[in-house]
Parts: sequence; structure tokens; C-alpha cells
Amino acid sequence: MWFPLILLTATAAPILANPLTSPLNKRAAIDDCLKSAGVPADAQGSSDWRADVNPFNQRLPYTPVAIAVPTTIEHIQGAVSCAAKLGIKVTPKSGGHSYASFGLGGENGHLVVELDRMSKVTLDKTTNIADVQAGSRLGHVATELYKQGKRAFSHGTCPGYVFEGNRVGVGGHSLHGGFGFSSHTYGLAVDWIAAATVVLANSTVVTASPTENPDLFWALRGAGSNFGIVASFKFNTFAAPSQVTAFQINLPWNSASSIASGWGKLQDWLAAGNMPKEMNMRVFGSPSQTQLQGLYHGSSSALRTAVQPLLSTLGASLSNAQQYDWMGAFTYYTYGGTVDVTHPYNYVETFYSKSLVTTALPSAALNSVANYWINTAKRVSRDWFIIIDMHGGPKSAITSSTTNSANYTSSYAYRAPEYLFLYELYDRVLFGSYPSNGFSFLDGWVKSFTDNMKQEQWGMYINYADPTMNGAEAVGNYYRSSLSRLQKVKAQYDPNEVFYYPQSVEPAK
Repeated sequence: MWFPLILLTATAAPILANPLTSPLNKRAAIDDCLKSAGVPADAQGSSDWRADVNPFNQRLPYTPVAIAVPTTIEHIQGAVSCAAKLGIKVTPKSGGHSYASFGLGGENGHLVVELDRMSKVTLDKTTNIADVQAGSRLGHVATELYKQGKRAFSHGTCPGYVFEGNRVGVGGHSLHGGFGFSSHTYGLAVDWIAAATVVLANSTVVTASPTENPDLFWALRGAGSNFGIVASFKFNTFAAPSQVTAFQINLPWNSASSIASGWGKLQDWLAAGNMPKEMNMRVFGSPSQTQLQGLYHGSSSALRTAVQPLLSTLGASLSNAQQYDWMGAFTYYTYGGTVDVTHPYNYVETFYSKSLVTTALPSAALNSVANYWINTAKRVSRDWFIIIDMHGGPKSAITSSTTNSANYTSSYAYRAPEYLFLYELYDRVLFGSYPSNGFSFLDGWVKSFTDNMKQEQWGMYINYADPTMNGAEAVGNYYRSSLSRLQKVKAQYDPNEVFYYPQSVEPAK
């Protein structure tokens, strides 16, 4: 509670000054409220505070007003109630892997609700539905589901990051899509969410499912950071395949013309429905190599047969094919790191990243992007890469009629089979600060796509958030045709924007 300070002059009416506008007073007020409510919190400056406030992207540090560390749903309710009463914005943090440090609020002064002390995973062996607390990380979830019943659900391992992909939090990953090396076969992580237990802005708890609060369920599944704190999920699962094969294909993309030609053949092959449902694949390009990398849900001999037509089309060679069980393949794509990790998050990088989702590229875009790759990207000495995921096409589970049935509708915007590709463009420095003149590199590469495409042919993916966009531009690019309905749901569940960050959805006016 605050008390007004009354300032009097001979002619002026009383002016009320809110002492909570001071960061120190806000901190004292939220600390007192959390303590009174019995909500555990990090002590300022403690080792836990330093670990929880340390951003994955070292380029974007922010200082919260407080960090709550709940172990129960009642703790989450208490934290939200305190912040709402004091006019402090609330930010849930599941794994700490936000590219834009949105788990820390994306700006100073938020109450961060650090969820990673809540990481229990329980498989119901009768229904094969898993109850997963929102602070769990992907490696922990995968390990527990396999250990408890050799089950799985579709999600990523964040391939491309040595030793740390297994640390990605299940919350942000699945609530905004969740692409990985099972998505062509089984869909996105968001498609496997059967229900969610959510703490709302008024600190009440509701269930969101196809039959309970279905509008909230739709909104959570694609834009889930905007409407409340998901305390736990119920995930449907599938039987983990007994045989999967990790593979790499070297691509002879060493000139602008070879990139444009090879990419054109690849997108024609994908759009024609020639990619087997069991195949999951991406292009990985870096200063030193360009490969197709992927995971085939089947034996190595079946992969060799299935991939041969593509090899012939591209004039490429299969450089590696290793067969594993399910967890062996998961471990392979975490590049040697410990798979099963919980608290704390302890991996950091310094980088700038952008994303795209596109249809097949018109010839003008193909040529522009390929020229930029050779003439600009290849001359950048930093440790950059581009990932081009095979996202859509007629056989993709992401865009199939089953995924889009009445029971599986979601706010994820890119369900049309024509959205063939999902991109991550990433530029990092191994030492020191990211250079101020570095941003134009990836900005220019994205521009080489979008300047040669219609707006309806491309969008962006919030799991690779780009904080250089303003809020209106960002939500338009991330959510496209879903945005108007999302704004209406926001107005219903969080009209005062308790759950705000610089690129959050605004409530409909």
C-alpha cells in the first residue's frame, strides 16, 4: 500500500505523488508483499539471484524488481497478486533461453516468476498423457517420458548450440510453436498440448483445454506468453520410435548460382510432397559448410532408400547416417552435453538473431538471397549460421488436416502447406561485445528475402525473437492472421496488461 504525499501551494489543488515510482520503493513493496504471502524469492545479490538474472543472450541484460521462485501453484498466485496490486508487470521464466531476454521482462523493473524449481514430469501409463510442470527443460522431459514408459512428444533439441539445447524450457518453446526434428512426422510441440493449468492476471487458476476455456486454449497454443502463467501442462504422447537415424548430406552450394539452383530444386521437391513423412530435415549453412541435417524416423537402411531420389536431384552425397534409439538421437543433437538438467540455467552467448517463415521463394528472392549469402555473409568473419527447416509441404504434420482439425486449432499462424520453410539467422561473437555495426548483416539478409516477396508469403517466429522490432511490427510479423483474435482474448483475460513485455499482444480497444 502507498500513502499520498500532499503538496500545497496558494493556488494549486493537491497533487498526489506515488512513492512506488521509485525503483527502490517498488522493490521494498514487492519484497514485503511476497514475504507476507509466503512466496519464496531470491535474495538480492545472492548466488541464486545472480544465476537467475544472468541472460542467455549476454547482449541483453535486464534487472528485475524481484525474482519469485515458486514451488507450488499457490506461490505463483501469490506472486501475481502482489505484482498486480502494486502495478508491477509480471514475467514468467521457464528455461531462460529467450533470445530477447523476454524471460527477464525485456526491460528493467518486472517481477520475474522463475519457474525452474517446478520441474516434475509424471506419465499416466493408462492414458499416456504426461503432466509436465512448466519449469521443466526439454532434456529432462524427454528423459522422464522415456524412462517412465518409452513415450515422447514432438519438440526440439535446439540443434546448433553446443552443449545447451537440452536446457531449453518446455514453457516458452511449446507455447509459441516448438519446432524440432520430429515436427514433419508428428507436428509441433504446441500440437501435443492437451490442456494447461493457468494462473490469470487476477491470480485465479483455470484449466484451458478444448472443452474448458477453449478461447484461452486457442490463444495459449501459439502465443502463450501473453495471457497468464502456465503452471503445468498435460501433453499427449506417442510411443518413442525404437529406431531413428541421424544423417548429414553435404551440399555443393559454393556459388550464388549453385545455391539458387539447388534451393530451387529442394523447394520443388518439398512442395510436390516428395519428402517422406518419416523424414525431418534442415539446411545448415555456416562460414565453413553447407549441409542438410536431419533425423529419419526409421532404420539407416530405410533412410538410404528414402533419401536417394533427393540426392540424385541435388547432386549431393550422404556423408553420415547413424542409427540410434530415441534417446540416443536426442543426445546426438545436443552435441555431447548432459541431457537431463534442471536448475540452474548456466549457458550464455552474445549474439543477434532473426527469423523468417516463408512460402517457396520466387526466383527474384532466390537470386537475391543466394547473392547475399556468397557476396556478404561469406565475408563476415564472425561465427554466423543460417538454418532453413523443412516446415511445410503436403506431408508435413504441421500443416496436415489432422493437425488443423477442430480439436487441434491453435493461434500458431503458419498452418498452410505453402509455408515451406522456417528460418533462423544467427550471428554470434565468441569473445567481447557484439559490434554495433553487426546488426546490418542479418537485417540485410532478411531484407533480401522480404523485398522480393509479397507480405502474405512470409512472417516471423517468436521463438527466435528479434527485440529490434517495435511492438506493433513484431506482433504483426509473428501472429499474422491470428492477431485480431489474440487481441480480443487479451482484452478478456488481461485487460490491464499485467503480463506485458515489449512485444506482447495488446488488448483490443
